[in-house]
Amino acid sequence: MDIRSKKIQGITTQVVLTLFFWATRGEVCHSPLVSNLLPSSFRSSSQLSGSHGPGFAKLNRREGAGGWSPLNSDRYQWLEVDLGRRTQIAAIATQGRYGSSDWLTAYLLMFSDTGHNWRPYRQEDNIGAFPGNSNADSVVQHKLQHPVITRYVRLIPLDWNRNGHIGLRLETYGCAYNSDVASFDGGSSLLFWLGPRPIATAWETMSLNFKTLRNSGILLHSEGESGSSLTLELENGTLLLRLRKGRSSQHLVSLGSLLDDQHWHHVAVERHNADLNLTVDKSTLLVQIPSRFIPWDHDQVSVGAGQDKSQMKFLGCLENLVHNGVNLVHLAKHGDHRVTVKGNVTFSCAEPTFVAVTFTSPQSFLFLPVATQSSPVAASMGLQFRTWNAAGLLVTFDLPKQAGVVWLYLSKARLHLQIRKHDRAPLEISSGSALNDGQWHSVKLTSRRGRLTVAVDGDEASSAHAAPSFSFTQGSWLFFGSCPAEQIVHDCINPFTDFQGCMRLLTVNDQSVDLIMVQQRLMGNYSHLQIDMCGIIDRCSLTPCEHGGGCSQSWSTFHCNCSSTGYSGATCHSSIYEQSCEAYKHNGNTSGYYYVDVDGSGPIRPQLIYCNMTEDKTWTVIQHNNTKLTAVRASPGKNQHTAHFEYASEEKQLVAIINQSDHCQQELTYHCRKSRLLKAPGGLPLSWWVGGPGAGQVQNHWGGAPPGSHHCACSLQQNCVDPKHHCNCDADQTEWANDSGLLTHKEFLPVRSLVLGDVHRPDSEGAYRVGHLHCHGDKNVWNAAFFDKETSYLHFPTFHGELSADISFLFKTTSSSGVFLENLGIKDFIRIELSSPTEVLFSFDVGNGPLEVRVKADIPINDNRWHRIRAERNVKEATLRLDELPVATQEAPADGHIHLQLNSQLFIGGTASRQKGFRGCIRSLQLNGVTLDLEERAKITPGVQAGCPGYCSSYGSLCQNRGRCVENANSFSCDCGSSAYTGAFCDAEVSAIFKSGTSVSYTFTEPVVNELNRSFHDSLPSSIYSDVTLSAENVSLSFRTSQSPALLLFISSYRREYLALLLNKNNELEVWYRLDGNKNPDILRSKVRNLANGQLHAVTISRRSDTVSVQIDQNSKEDFNITSDVEFNAVKSLILGRMHNFGDLDPELSHLASLGFTGCLSAVLFNSVSPLKAALLHHDNSYVTVTGPLVQSTCGSTPANPYAADATHHLSGQSGSVGASQPEVNAIRRDSALIGGMIVVVIFVSMSVLAIMARVLYRRKRTCQSQEVKTVKTEDCPELTFRRSQNGPTENQKEYFI
Repeated sequence: MDIRSKKIQGITTQVVLTLFFWATRGEVCHSPLVSNLLPSSFRSSSQLSGSHGPGFAKLNRREGAGGWSPLNSDRYQWLEVDLGRRTQIAAIATQGRYGSSDWLTAYLLMFSDTGHNWRPYRQEDNIGAFPGNSNADSVVQHKLQHPVITRYVRLIPLDWNRNGHIGLRLETYGCAYNSDVASFDGGSSLLFWLGPRPIATAWETMSLNFKTLRNSGILLHSEGESGSSLTLELENGTLLLRLRKGRSSQHLVSLGSLLDDQHWHHVAVERHNADLNLTVDKSTLLVQIPSRFIPWDHDQVSVGAGQDKSQMKFLGCLENLVHNGVNLVHLAKHGDHRVTVKGNVTFSCAEPTFVAVTFTSPQSFLFLPVATQSSPVAASMGLQFRTWNAAGLLVTFDLPKQAGVVWLYLSKARLHLQIRKHDRAPLEISSGSALNDGQWHSVKLTSRRGRLTVAVDGDEASSAHAAPSFSFTQGSWLFFGSCPAEQIVHDCINPFTDFQGCMRLLTVNDQSVDLIMVQQRLMGNYSHLQIDMCGIIDRCSLTPCEHGGGCSQSWSTFHCNCSSTGYSGATCHSSIYEQSCEAYKHNGNTSGYYYVDVDGSGPIRPQLIYCNMTEDKTWTVIQHNNTKLTAVRASPGKNQHTAHFEYASEEKQLVAIINQSDHCQQELTYHCRKSRLLKAPGGLPLSWWVGGPGAGQVQNHWGGAPPGSHHCACSLQQNCVDPKHHCNCDADQTEWANDSGLLTHKEFLPVRSLVLGDVHRPDSEGAYRVGHLHCHGDKNVWNAAFFDKETSYLHFPTFHGELSADISFLFKTTSSSGVFLENLGIKDFIRIELSSPTEVLFSFDVGNGPLEVRVKADIPINDNRWHRIRAERNVKEATLRLDELPVATQEAPADGHIHLQLNSQLFIGGTASRQKGFRGCIRSLQLNGVTLDLEERAKITPGVQAGCPGYCSSYGSLCQNRGRCVENANSFSCDCGSSAYTGAFCDAEVSAIFKSGTSVSYTFTEPVVNELNRSFHDSLPSSIYSDVTLSAENVSLSFRTSQSPALLLFISSYRREYLALLLNKNNELEVWYRLDGNKNPDILRSKVRNLANGQLHAVTISRRSDTVSVQIDQNSKEDFNITSDVEFNAVKSLILGRMHNFGDLDPELSHLASLGFTGCLSAVLFNSVSPLKAALLHHDNSYVTVTGPLVQSTCGSTPANPYAADATHHLSGQSGSVGASQPEVNAIRRDSALIGGMIVVVIFVSMSVLAIMARVLYRRKRTCQSQEVKTVKTEDCPELTFRRSQNGPTENQKEYFI
């Protein structure tokens, strides 16, 4: 047998022995613990008779009456077992009383080391109730999810057979537990010398158990010769782990809460190199040790005290301190020489007994009689409390002789004392602050010698004083927490909120109240209390609020503050942002910056990204730190130039965007003169770039060429300047050349860095540009499947959403019902279904019974249109939303089961039983932010088709301004051919600035006119003449001008007929119709005035036969009638701006035609013809003639693209050009002396011009300043115009940029 085989055999043997050890240990730790105990080990709250005593409550025994039964059957009864010593318990079994109708159906399990300060057993950190029996004889056993170490076991009945009484026999299973314990009195400590060790160790473990009543103190401190140290410290009941080196450098993390409850808590610290795991009970926190704390050479451990003597020492008990397998407490107990004992350390755990009482609900109250009379000069009352609630009554009592009432209560987390006496104004004093922090706080109310004092936490600074005094009369009553619903002994009034929390150490006239006597009903009375325990729970300790949401809590619930997180919901689980630019676009948004959350409710944070929606494709633009053309220089001491690119998106988000996109590209350009790019004459690589996820991979191809080719784009196009080389720059010519193109292989994107090698020669010059990363398409948005049978379905792996689950998808169907989604567990399940044509049902069960959330629509949703469903379930509530209807919510049961435990396959479009299947389409199905690939699974599943066409029925309304929705295989697009607008949704105006000499002429041909007629086919009469006539037309446009009179639009015909739209000299709109060449025109004048005011105005004109309607802006529509004729014959041309051929027009109209138009025209549409689109966007259109200056601009109806400068995309096959011109770069280069001299001259001339302008502006400024402020106008003061141009481009500047 070789060495390798021996090693494998040894490892296998070790694994088998380990598994056998744990398996046998599990079997060994299941011995019965109760059956052999003496009757004296049993106690109970009461017993029905001597034969029903607690000593008869042993499993399967029939002595006495066959088990224990209390005197009364209520929730205040209990049965207690003393196991004799601390024991490990792994399971519990119950049975009813033999031969009776008495058994428990639910119970609470409690544990204690001392017989006081009980602690309930909790499953899933919430549930404490165990199901009981269904008859008197069967045994129901529960294995505890986590073993418990305890001496005393108490069982509290919660429910029982209502046809009988409480009856119980029980058994617990477990094994002996051995431990080494040390007790510290707040001034003692242990110091362990770990011995010499290597300078640094790769791993180290340390664990311990502790219990304490003090909320602060040093548990453990370790340090080494290098000066680094680790401290475990309690502060306000939370464990702090503090790493320190020197006095100033420290690293701090915290974990746990309410650790001062006098129960055992487990702490473990495990280090592996620079990774450290901190565990407190069942919570673990991963800590990355900063490099400054390395090396890790700790050689001594101090327990109970730290290095700083001013820090508070530990008061309590510590158990089984184990360091790398060595029990240090055991060493201390046996006097090992490596241990130094300081102060009074005892090796047993002596605990003080504090009996607490828990006010669990608003119905909880406690009232006590005053046992002793107050002295004539002094009276006092004290207590300690802890709560999460900011308000609640602590205690109230009457003054002697019914002179008034005293209330001591919390309000806004402060303590208030209010005394109300008859015929006197109420007296109120307050003290303390932030008293709802879950910590124990003491209150002392004292009346001494006519002076009233209220002290909080024994701090005089928190005391309040008042002159009135009070006293307690023997036989009077104190009411704690609330007032009884039914007045038992005396009227009790509580005008404040009821108290929920814990109290202890109640004193009256400095006499302690025995709460055990209260529990035994020997003194006072109570309701809805838990005595001898504090049941406070820190609901925020397990961080239920996701994504950095802030957690606050009350006694019964918690609240998450999701503001500024980007997430919403009860636990800040669901993202408020879309997952892609594609999703934003199909919500109707336009180009701009948007927060994109690529994984929805996943861990990746949303980030601000630019979405370019100006094309059919929606481009996601990922920016980086340098996209300018940058000159190349050799790095100091190197013959290469290196550039690194930092992207605005985080790494995880960047990778996710690339993976979910259909296509990504990035421009890579190099301009060169005597600077080779990829290959030197010897064939060695000169330059390369690094791209891809993470650190990236070295790439040797250039933009436009395939990976691994060592080529540039010109090689593929066979147009390199030198056929011997595969790149233009490798030709090494003296003229400027460039190699450029797009990198389109997603697996190698983005570009991380760039190395250029031929930059060291004196005559070499170069410049590079790496563009932003552009991606389009979203595989998630359009991923769909069609279920054509009710028995068809898709199945996926089990859905894991134990604590939080969000599900979203879109569907369309004509069926009246069907299951969208279902996943089953043994008992748990989750399901979303269409329960009726108007209702969606979300149902699930996590162990508390089925919970349903329904949303009902006002109209049927089986209309074959897309509808969106968003469902979420978390530990606090479940929500369901359909489209934009209000969210339906169902709260989860308080302290119920919280884990959703599923184990079967996830069914989509059906159920495991193949009943109630769904027939229709499901799209963009996401579970906890992860998209299920329906299409890929549908390709291999019978009865299901990949994809689902038919988007225009739902999204066609997004196509605006007469745009037409066009179906695509996936998604849809808008055809703007019949619209005067352009853009992805036909919502971007097409506008132009006109000067007085500008003219746009659109000549109609027969096909065009036929199209005009077809657009009004439904409204035209049946007679359409062979020479093409129009009996109806629509004209719409927007304009902005200060010119009047002015001709806006003119449409001519071959028969001396025309339609003219103009502004008259009174700034009013006129429409001239001349539909008979032998008659004068009909002039239709609008009543809307002041249209030449430089503001944007929209005009719509519609004619049907002899009826014409005109609407301007939002004004009322005006109706007119024309008398010349009803048909517009032989339409010839449409003219915007100046006319050059007037013909026999009216003199007034001829004059206006000669003036032209000065201003801005936008969205001009004559029926379905848009002359401005033809002139500006289709330059090869033979029907359009443009004379004079015509520059595309924005009249103001739509905002300019804020990212227009980077919205251009280059073709992937683009190759660089060669020429003598030098590229403009944004960096200083070592150019020739001639260019340097030219720059100096240009700078000198520019500075001179600026100086002259400044002097002129200064003089004009003084002139402007001398005028009244109210009369200053932009045109009167050039300086104001100049300032305005700094904030945004003027009209001419906009023209230049476009």
